[in-house]
Amino acid sequence: MNAEPTVGIVVIGRNEGERLSRCLSSTEMDLPARVYVDSGSRDDSVAIARSHGFPVIELPESAPFTAARARNAGFEWLTAAFPNIEFVQFVDADSVLQPDWIVAGSRFLGDRQDVAVVCGVLRERDPSASIFNHLCDLEWQVPAGQILSTGGIAMFRCSAFRDENGFREDLIAGEEPDLCFRLRRNEWSIFKIDAAMALHDAAMTTITQWWARSRRSGHAAAQALAIRGPRDAEALRTVISTIVWALPPAWFLWPFQWLRLQRRLGGAYATHILLGKFPQLQGQIGFWLTHARRRPQRIIEYK
Repeated sequence: MNAEPTVGIVVIGRNEGERLSRCLSSTEMDLPARVYVDSGSRDDSVAIARSHGFPVIELPESAPFTAARARNAGFEWLTAAFPNIEFVQFVDADSVLQPDWIVAGSRFLGDRQDVAVVCGVLRERDPSASIFNHLCDLEWQVPAGQILSTGGIAMFRCSAFRDENGFREDLIAGEEPDLCFRLRRNEWSIFKIDAAMALHDAAMTTITQWWARSRRSGHAAAQALAIRGPRDAEALRTVISTIVWALPPAWFLWPFQWLRLQRRLGGAYATHILLGKFPQLQGQIGFWLTHARRRPQRIIEYK
């Protein structure tokens, strides 16, 4: 790398322990522009980050912890310390970057000035550990090309990120689709390329964890619709689909819907999609009740 780095890395985490150590090790390349942001960990995450030579930002408890808040804090610190960086790679502490990704992602953004965000191939670290890990692995398998939004692990063009004021910090989930929606509205493109980006460690082994993760997804869809309204067609479709398929009148159609999904996605994922409507509806209802009472939204953790 040049003396003046063009790419920086922001790692965020909360109580990730050994996963954090693996994550930080995967970023120990010739990139001086990097920072770890911790959201109130009760384990030794801060000490682990410092042992890897990372500058550490410990977010105060004065505001609710969200991934959006952590990423924004990391971005602000990083771009202030290294004002010449052009791109920032966000990494969650439960993931491991692949060796060639930073070069592949930054090269793509350098070649495509119309692109604000790029992500690559994300896979589960151990999909055979549980059916729930396997479902996550299937979820990551999106074809390469222009996409509507990324997940939390992606490389952003600094100028585009800054122009949109980063992530909305009051979102407990779904902050990436929200930012990508705003970027697309301003004629930026988002791409997935066919290059290995990271291995994710869901560590999801129980139905309780699966339920909480699906509930968070429903909460995110409802909050997206509340913020952007019907102009966000994807959020509207998701909310309506959840309500329709979770309520009793549609249950007699489930076998036919399962068969249709199974032909395209396989039996396990078809079952996941249909049964997931129940926790997603719970998440939607939870959001609307909290929103109506004007109470702060609380993060939904599944690990």
